[in-house]
Amino acid sequence: MENTNNINNNSNENLPIISGELDLSINRFNANENFYKMAFQFQQIMMIYESAVKQIETKLEILNKENKVRRQRNPIETVKSRIKSPDSIAKKLEKKNLPVTFDSMMTNLSDIAGVRVICPYISDIYTVKEMLIKQPDITLVAENDYIENPKESGYRSLHLVVEVPVYLSKTAHNVRVEIQLRTIAMDFWASLEHELRYKTTTKVPDSVRRELFRAAETIAMTDRQMEEIAIELQQLD
Repeated sequence: MENTNNINNNSNENLPIISGELDLSINRFNANENFYKMAFQFQQIMMIYESAVKQIETKLEILNKENKVRRQRNPIETVKSRIKSPDSIAKKLEKKNLPVTFDSMMTNLSDIAGVRVICPYISDIYTVKEMLIKQPDITLVAENDYIENPKESGYRSLHLVVEVPVYLSKTAHNVRVEIQLRTIAMDFWASLEHELRYKTTTKVPDSVRRELFRAAETIAMTDRQMEEIAIELQQLD
């Protein structure tokens, strides 16, 4: 019978440290054999995370096709995915005052693999969530509902951390994936807010933060109004 390991709770010995300026270039490989081994191990780990993302994307694609076959309105508009870069992983571990090692990243970080699901309406977000977590090979690890309880900035989204099994030729791994579910309007606001906060070298003034919060409130109201209109139109059919 296959061994099943949780990639977030492995206790491998002598795991190499990930440098904050991890450089996977061929020059570094030639210059340092130990670095080559470290980079190869990192590549193997990332392959498992990428496989977990692909599994979630496939599940969402199947749900999408099911709704099309049934000629029902699709609760999924678009799906995006990403894997954190080595530099982002190292910086997040350092920010949390955690060891910058493979073991540490797999144990302490739940957002190395991420999937973002964009939905037309707020109710669709919870519909997609229920469809996913009802599947027997999906385990819900954590849930943060920033729609019911928005962040101080006005940010809204439903965040799920799930575990999904990834089967390789000789082993199986339960891998954590963060899933963010948003409406189109929430995603629009979050993208602009991220641009302002992380792509500027100056501190965001309080007056701008207040404007961002008001914009988030306006968008939330628009989301609710659009869903009410959609329900009224459905009742006319």
